[in-house]
Amino acid sequence: MSEPDRTVYGCAVAEVAEPESVLLPGHDVPLGRYTTVRRLLPQRPRRMVGAWCFADHFGPEDVTGRPGMQVPPHPHTGLQTVTWLVEGEIVHRDSLGSDQAITPGQLNLMTSGHGIAHSEQSPPDHPPGMHGLQLWVALPEHARHGEPRFEHHPVLPVLEGGGDGTVTVVVGELGAERSPARVHSPLLGAEVLLASGGHRRLPLDPGFEHAVLVMSGTARVAGVDLEPGALLYLGQGRGEAVVDADGPARLFLLGGEPFDEPLVMWWNFVGRSHEEIVTAREDWAAGLRFGAVGGCAADPLPAPELPSVRLKARDRHGRVL
Repeated sequence: MSEPDRTVYGCAVAEVAEPESVLLPGHDVPLGRYTTVRRLLPQRPRRMVGAWCFADHFGPEDVTGRPGMQVPPHPHTGLQTVTWLVEGEIVHRDSLGSDQAITPGQLNLMTSGHGIAHSEQSPPDHPPGMHGLQLWVALPEHARHGEPRFEHHPVLPVLEGGGDGTVTVVVGELGAERSPARVHSPLLGAEVLLASGGHRRLPLDPGFEHAVLVMSGTARVAGVDLEPGALLYLGQGRGEAVVDADGPARLFLLGGEPFDEPLVMWWNFVGRSHEEIVTAREDWAAGLRFGAVGGCAADPLPAPELPSVRLKARDRHGRVL
């Protein structure tokens, strides 16, 4: 799926192949009573992209006369949540006392640290459409035991040059632009919007691994045709990605330094061992550690039963450690 570069060394011309691209189809997962999402991370062939460990794409969906997103209070540990909307409105409430609506083009970033609870609900007078991404970032060891935090960023930087369309830097850095969002590992999240088709070159950090998904329309990225419902893993070592579209298209680019710490992911918890997950579940059931979400009338979500076998730590390739 990749084309070789031609690099000149003295009088010789060497063929240097770009990293291999891997197209990973997502699968549908119900989220509460009213929303179905397409889960793009984690997958068996590719569990992470940098520190990105979870990616759900929801919509576009007509929610006229319907409740829209209604996710009751639930806990998190060991991660950051990134909420990105292109249609609709969601109100975030958490156990820190945050009560923040998010609308398209704005960023909600919640850092769980050692524990936080939150809800995400469309308001009663919500817009007719719902479309967006819910992403998780695994926190490294030095940050995962810290205090929880919430940030709302209504204005984000836009990358100039490189061709057509608009590139919004949501998280991390791209080219000369840096998002104001606070992250804890070298990371990138950016929306690429081609309003009427066109061509765009995206500068990439060769030390990062990258992936891209299409939210709407169709596009060709690194020579691969993409449409909504799949994740294209671009690997590590690329200096740029070329995006082409014949019509309107909206994409999201993920990237980051490979995350080398082992993870155990279960329900809404990201930890390092089976014992950590068991303790987090017990604390949530006992009303400890995570706090209460004010302003939300819905009952907190009960934790599901743990599996009958021990949860095993895995590396970023999915290998059991």
